[in-house]
Amino acid sequence: MDTKQIEYILAIAEENNITRAAEKLFITQPALNQQLLRLEKELGTPLFYRSRTNWRLTPAGEIYIANAKDMLQTKKDTYAMISDLLKQKKGCLSITFPPGRGSDMFIHVYPVFHAEYPEITVIPFEMSVKKQMAAIASGDVDIGFQTLCKDQMPDNYYIPICSEEMLLSIPSVHPLASGACEGLNKSITLDISSVQYEPFVLIYKESTGRSLIDRIFDEANVKPNILFETSRYNTITRMIQARLCCGILPEYYAKDCSDGICSFSLPGHPSWETVAVYKSGSYISRAARRFIDLASQYWCS
Repeated sequence: MDTKQIEYILAIAEENNITRAAEKLFITQPALNQQLLRLEKELGTPLFYRSRTNWRLTPAGEIYIANAKDMLQTKKDTYAMISDLLKQKKGCLSITFPPGRGSDMFIHVYPVFHAEYPEITVIPFEMSVKKQMAAIASGDVDIGFQTLCKDQMPDNYYIPICSEEMLLSIPSVHPLASGACEGLNKSITLDISSVQYEPFVLIYKESTGRSLIDRIFDEANVKPNILFETSRYNTITRMIQARLCCGILPEYYAKDCSDGICSFSLPGHPSWETVAVYKSGSYISRAARRFIDLASQYWCS
């Protein structure tokens, strides 16, 4: 199934410039322009409004691009189905995961996966959940790994992996930590109101976990004293270890940080879900499912 022409037009639309698209495709600009002119002649209408700095899709171009992505997805699914039918272990698998826990998972999972599927090229991307959603919906990525609250579950299909508690984490020298061991103390419940006057470092508002954290404070009728916000949970753990603040950490991060930190359960045991996500209606290859299985084993261990 030859889809080169489709890929050429998609590249122009993505770059909004034919010169940059040609560079991306490693072909000459005149050759790419000839492909575009040939298609426009066949369709009987231009696909782009041309300018020196910005090429925009015409209404016909928007229709073409929307259906072109579906055609490429159909090709990808068809090849994956046939490969699975023939029990081949070849091809390409693109995955995406958030910074932090995602890269830790990849480090552990990839060597095992590569040993089982040495002829499958894995293309990893580190992205925020928001960017993941867009990449999966457009078909640019096969599977994504995300941690979400239940009310954030995507329109794409998802496979549940595990549930994870949010924990209240405080410096081990704090008076409330007296008698508790450093690290996890999940058998002890500590209300957020008991540290309401302490400074907090919180994950930034764009994080999928922030809505759950805000809900924890709201339900306790506590307005947090926010020292600052960060995009990484590892930064929060370091700040707690430095005795500068308290924080709310996912169990994944809390269990790996015992030095100088005590982590406790919160009332109601608020939690979120780790899931594998893929595009609605797309085919998930045997290799992709195996990668998801290995990631599940890592996160559930």
